[in-house]
Amino acid sequence: MNRFCILTRLGVSLLWLAGSVAAAAEKPNILIIFTDDQGYGDLACYGNTKNKTPRLDQLAKEGTQFTSFYAQTVCGPSRSALLTGRYPLRSKGWSMPATEITFAELIRGSGYQTACIGKWDVSNRKPIIDRMPNAQGFDYYFGTLGANDGGGVTFHEDNEKAGSTRDMGSLTTLYTDKAITYLKEKRDPGKPFLLYVAHTMMHTIIDASERFRGKSAGGLYGDVVEEFDYETGRLLDVLDELGLSKNTLVIYTSDNGPWNQPKYTDRKKGHPVGSIFWGEAGPLRNGKGSCYEAGYRAPCIVRWPGKVPAGRVSDAIFATVDFMPTFASLGGFQLPTDRRIDGIDQSALLLGKRDAGRQHFYYHDAGVREGKWKYLKANAHFYGYAIEDDRKKVEELYDLDADLGEQNNLAEKFPKKVAELRALMLSIEEGVKDLGASSRIR
Repeated sequence: MNRFCILTRLGVSLLWLAGSVAAAAEKPNILIIFTDDQGYGDLACYGNTKNKTPRLDQLAKEGTQFTSFYAQTVCGPSRSALLTGRYPLRSKGWSMPATEITFAELIRGSGYQTACIGKWDVSNRKPIIDRMPNAQGFDYYFGTLGANDGGGVTFHEDNEKAGSTRDMGSLTTLYTDKAITYLKEKRDPGKPFLLYVAHTMMHTIIDASERFRGKSAGGLYGDVVEEFDYETGRLLDVLDELGLSKNTLVIYTSDNGPWNQPKYTDRKKGHPVGSIFWGEAGPLRNGKGSCYEAGYRAPCIVRWPGKVPAGRVSDAIFATVDFMPTFASLGGFQLPTDRRIDGIDQSALLLGKRDAGRQHFYYHDAGVREGKWKYLKANAHFYGYAIEDDRKKVEELYDLDADLGEQNNLAEKFPKKVAELRALMLSIEEGVKDLGASSRIR
């Protein structure tokens, strides 16, 4: 081989290597901060006048605040949807099978290191090894497999038990400390990371540390919100300290709406007498477990300096099921082709290259939203604690642009729109039988 050929091949190789390094540098770190049962109206930037949330308000100024963002209406289904990009009728919620594929599994193949800290809640709250985080794509795990309904939690570190506590006021700080330790001591600085921090708060039974208890104008719940804001600020400060902020996509959102149902208007066992332990839904109807907006619609703030437009408020329809396809686009991996993926790639929306979001969103066993219109079937699913004793079990149609609080049922006035959206809902539900095709419905 002559010198010219050798130099040519060397030049091509160096160009390829430079291109690969540049491509790797473009892959963002991903930090997901996921709260539990936090209301749409809990933060000052979403209209709250009692709770002081300066760090999350600042995050919203530095990034984009979404006002039509959807999770699911309860804990386990919300997490399986987030992890897999598939609605719970396919990903199975608390009973998510080992055969589901998570974004953590896929992004590892693209050179990422992965960690999960906090509440897991998709292995039926049991230590079933092949359904726990290490088997579902996370290199490192610390947290609890379920909720804290009984006022206590048991921790696992990777697949081993790691103690327990009944001090609910310690959990927000504990998970933040673990996340900070991961960033400072456990991660490989030479690789991009995906860190999923799923907090136990604000899930009942709530509590705050002594530093925050009794300090807010919003009662015990307000104390928890303000402590969460502070602890999130600590985590964001560490990104700055380590020089990671510029290339880290930060996503803050919640798993469902606030636990604010009438049967618990006084108190729940385990809470101090007279304490308020639920969040605020703002202008939305009902709360956690409901098929109305307060059950599904969650606050969501996204920041990536220089990439995600700062100071933007977007009403585009966006959802947790969209995270997997969006991460595929930003992190450089391929989506599975052997199953239906309900999420869509929202990277253009996040990066300010497109204003529109999803065409529609499906409410589990309840209805569908398309544009401004929301349809609910007559027997729309409610979880047991989402009570509305005077609710009429009829088909419902709402214009969310004009009636965000869902007070004026327009089903009788617009029967053609009802029929159209009913058919759309059924087409999505029918897709659960179509296991051999990727999603064609958007």
